[in-house]
Amino acid sequence: MNRFENKTAIVTGAAGGIGSAIAARLAREGATVVVSDVNLQAAQAVVATIESSGGKALALAADIGAGEACRSLVTDVMERLGRIDILVNNAGINRRGNLLALSEEDWHASFAINLDSMFHLCRAVLPIMIEAGAGAIVNTASQWGLYPAPGHIAYNVTKAAVASFTQNLARDYAPQNIRVNAVCPGEIHTPMLEAGVLRSGRTIADLDRMVPLGRIGKPEEVAALVAFLASDEAAFMCGSLVEITGAQAVA
Repeated sequence: MNRFENKTAIVTGAAGGIGSAIAARLAREGATVVVSDVNLQAAQAVVATIESSGGKALALAADIGAGEACRSLVTDVMERLGRIDILVNNAGINRRGNLLALSEEDWHASFAINLDSMFHLCRAVLPIMIEAGAGAIVNTASQWGLYPAPGHIAYNVTKAAVASFTQNLARDYAPQNIRVNAVCPGEIHTPMLEAGVLRSGRTIADLDRMVPLGRIGKPEEVAALVAFLASDEAAFMCGSLVEITGAQAVA
């Protein structure tokens, strides 16, 4: 399929885990993908992999926790590529702990990366999409933003805010033919998840047994859903929060 031929997509947090899978999927379907991450070297490695498979990609470093960096990223993309058709707000952090265990720094960092970056990037990208007459924005929320898991208050609250942000943005800009949706993954096999499993003393096999489908998810499966939501095949989907969990309830 070439659903994104002649289109440009920005993917944040694209140097690993779900983000790199999204970037690879969009590139495989014809998009020129801006692989954005705070780690430029890792982003360049993702670009090299995409290019080795015949795709088109560009690595741009950005610390999207700062508003000016978000605006500069969008400006840089427009200067280099001239258009932005798709924005995937995927970057996120998970600072663990209940309210009394969580530091004030972790609380503010969670909002800066998980939510404020979307505010700044969407404010920069929306005028471009409005002028073009169309656009697709896909945000990475979380199952935990809909059904909170214990001991993760900063992550849960910011992802709940991402869900609300998505629905608000969708209702405001649907008249301009800009579709905004969010994916809400459950347990997905990523480096972030592996680090959490290591700390907990459990194993991936333990997590697999908790999922009715018999295993946790793969980054490529989330990427496939993101690609669908960004494509014209999802032309009537706007303001949707799509769970991808293997039917697992939050433990």
